[in-house]
Amino acid sequence: MFSIHLTTFIKAPAKLVFDLSRNTTVFRKALEGRSEVLTANASSILLNVSDTITLSAKHLGKTRMMTLRITEMDAPQKFVEEQVKGDLKSFRHEHHFKEVDNGTLLIDLVYMEEPRDAVGGLVGRIFMKGYFEKMLNKRNELIRQYAESDKWRTVMG
Repeated sequence: MFSIHLTTFIKAPAKLVFDLSRNTTVFRKALEGRSEVLTANASSILLNVSDTITLSAKHLGKTRMMTLRITEMDAPQKFVEEQVKGDLKSFRHEHHFKEVDNGTLLIDLVYMEEPRDAVGGLVGRIFMKGYFEKMLNKRNELIRQYAESDKWRTVMG
């Protein structure tokens, strides 16, 4: 098992950062230019408890899929998504939002176990951590850009 801990400062209220972080339109935009495709099974563009999202991408010659369910939500402080189906042994992503004097700290805590296949341990250590860190950094930068400008209005309806 390995983990990722990222902290991103955003000059915006926690509620806005929280809502942008669970916005499926923002998530899809963060994946543009990458090989991943996002499918959401949600009642609105804002993910809520029990909603699921599926990420699919081709890696190492194989199409890989991961379905995540929102398992916890304490608005606007935290929400958690966990793998319910996929190649990893386990995956848990905690999104924490801490309001500070001049903005919000977005804290990502990700815990995962390597893929189930035989090469999984080696691939997990070499590839997976960097892969997910890069994806999260891109997503957080996009959230920051939207939250710190009026762009958030284009995706919040």
